[in-house]
Amino acid sequence: MKSLHPKITTWNLTPLFKSDTDKNISLERTKLLKESYKFINKYKDRTDYLSDPKILLEALNDFEEWSRKYGVAGKEGFYLQLRTAQDQSDTKLKANLNKLQDLAMKISNDAQFFTHRLAKVDIKTQKKFLADPILAKYHHFLEKAFEQAKYILTEPEEKILTLMSPMAMSNWTSMTSEFISKESAVVLGEDGKKRELPIAALGQLFMSQNKKVRDSAFNAVNSIILKHSDVAEHEMNSILATKKTEDELRGFARPELERHLADDISTDVVDTMINSVQKRFDISQRFYKLKARLHKLPKLQYHERNIEYGKFNKKYSYEDSINLVHKVFADLDPKFAEIVESFVNNGQLDVYPRKNKSGGGFCAHDMSTLPIYILLNHQDKLQDVLTIAHEFGHAINNELMKKQSELYFHSTLSTAEVASTFMEDFVFEEILKGVNDEERLAILVLRMSDRVNAIQRQVSGYLFEQELHKTFREKGYLSKQEIGKIFKKNMLASSGSTVEMQEGTENWWVHWHHFRMFFYVYSYASGLLISMALQNSVRQDKNFISKVKNFLSAGASDSPVNIFAKLGVDIKDPEFWNKGLDEEELLLDEIETLAKKLGKYYT
Repeated sequence: MKSLHPKITTWNLTPLFKSDTDKNISLERTKLLKESYKFINKYKDRTDYLSDPKILLEALNDFEEWSRKYGVAGKEGFYLQLRTAQDQSDTKLKANLNKLQDLAMKISNDAQFFTHRLAKVDIKTQKKFLADPILAKYHHFLEKAFEQAKYILTEPEEKILTLMSPMAMSNWTSMTSEFISKESAVVLGEDGKKRELPIAALGQLFMSQNKKVRDSAFNAVNSIILKHSDVAEHEMNSILATKKTEDELRGFARPELERHLADDISTDVVDTMINSVQKRFDISQRFYKLKARLHKLPKLQYHERNIEYGKFNKKYSYEDSINLVHKVFADLDPKFAEIVESFVNNGQLDVYPRKNKSGGGFCAHDMSTLPIYILLNHQDKLQDVLTIAHEFGHAINNELMKKQSELYFHSTLSTAEVASTFMEDFVFEEILKGVNDEERLAILVLRMSDRVNAIQRQVSGYLFEQELHKTFREKGYLSKQEIGKIFKKNMLASSGSTVEMQEGTENWWVHWHHFRMFFYVYSYASGLLISMALQNSVRQDKNFISKVKNFLSAGASDSPVNIFAKLGVDIKDPEFWNKGLDEEELLLDEIETLAKKLGKYYT
């Protein structure tokens, strides 16, 4: 198989626009307005599509075509989001994005009548639409619309909530994240030299086996978080109040229900998964105890949970990492490798950390007619290889579902994280090939850290959110100390007595951005546990990958319960989740056995 030689390491955004000053941006906005109001004006004063299936089919086809080509923010909106991720300090970009968001909000408000009126048709008409074969293409779209109807307010009320959303929610959350993203600190590096690093790069130093390096990074991050904790307190209370108000207006009995409805998943399924993992917190507690013993430490400090273990010091350049991922994906299916090649050659990856660049990694997509982009912060670590695999899992998922109707061109959280962890684990297996026992132990410890972070830790985060919302609704306002107390309690529940949260770490909810997205984090745990089941099926039968591709292509065309049922996975069954947790525990057993064999299991 040919090797890849990536020459482009920042996004090539020219398929969208040539530059921030491209004249086509204003032309595209004019076209967006024209086509949006062409659709809006065609249907705003009509009711015939609300009773006649044939006219509804025409209307849905028009709606899909508008969504596929323009949506509410168009190509310009996607471009500005990507550019802002590249430079979160550029005020001109932010100003342009804010202006466009105002326009998009107006378009959204003016167009929302279409789906809202459709959702609120009477039960008899709903049944007629769902049973009519000419609407089969949109069957699940209609199912979801009718399910959401009872939580939809009147059109004027919905418009007010949409208009107030930036001031009440998104401006607060973006403010905190942008403040933090601008921060950098002078810290001790692995080479013993001090250097200034952006906050996005500081987390990697917590994995260092050098205590001075870890502590230097800890002090820097702790100081940055403390600096912004007062603002974050007000931000968090504002968005909690907004959420409470909206839930009461819409009639959501629990704050999680809106997320579950959006994800097309039953609250009972999520509750079952959360309860199953919570009952198995002993797995993560046992792992941290083992990890402390491996490092000859009586306790692990909170920032030391992810210390790398062993002598596996291999560096993975970006080129080496991409080629490793490419090889593994080619072995799974040629189409997967083809997608990797196109992304690398077309400049769809932004690879290295920079000051003011968004931290972490993500895969961004918008309309099916536009390219997909991956953001990384690659630093030649083993974990960076797995991040590439993870984000390419999302990218492959997004590319394959482009064959769906535009109305299904998205993945719910409960399916998206399956795709990413599925790909990641096969890359991990490739890394294990050819290593000796010492290296194997080091890599398995890293993998177990990843699994605990994705399963037990994320469930702890979900439980934190549950308690946070409940306590806020009882008290009306929470100080950062009160939020910190809830955070600390839930983090220690899964990590156990071996992990200590030193002063300041109770504030580390401040930069955990997912908490502002409300109950998002459950999907990491469910995604990995479901992914384990699919991986086992592929190992037993390579031809099963064709079923996995069907799943990756499904988008939102059916409910997750039905999509997974076609793969032989019953996510309604509590025993399903326990089987995944048993596998996680088997990995821990293997680590303990290997550590004892090598004489590394200190007491």
